Amino acid sequence: MKNFIAGLALALAAFAITGPASAGDDTSMEKAVIPVQYLEIVTEDVETTCQILAKQHDVTFSDPQPGLGTARVADLAGGGRIGVRPPLSAEETPVVRPYLLVDDIEVAIADVQAAGGEFAMLATDIPGQGKFAIYFLGGIQHGLWER
Repeated sequence: MKNFIAGLALALAAFAITGPASAGDDTSMEKAVIPVQYLEIVTEDVETTCQILAKQHDVTFSDPQPGLGTARVADLAGGGRIGVRPPLSAEETPVVRPYLLVDDIEVAIADVQAAGGEFAMLATDIPGQGKFAIYFLGGIQHGLWER
């Protein structure tokens, strides 16, 4: 449970990641924002997780969505979504995986591969929602998403 909470805290921190648009000392400069398109929580207790998140954030989760691995989904500020689902197989372990929005998923995949990342799933189309990919880098699971 501590690992789940720590993972959730780290993933939620991803929403606040910002940095200067360019180098310099001018504090009035705009900041670049990393957009989280989809925050996926894989847990063995979907119902309780949804109940807690719904209560804490005053959101409503959908019924299970087959196109997202039966995830129950709610909207995030800024246009992204959060999905809570059970593991899809006995081998899948609980995880919190942010999918960051990219302009071109194929270019992003090439960048990750050049940096030594290993892909669990290359670009995969979800009809009507976009394309996603999952990779491992530094012992962490990451996601890419192109609308």
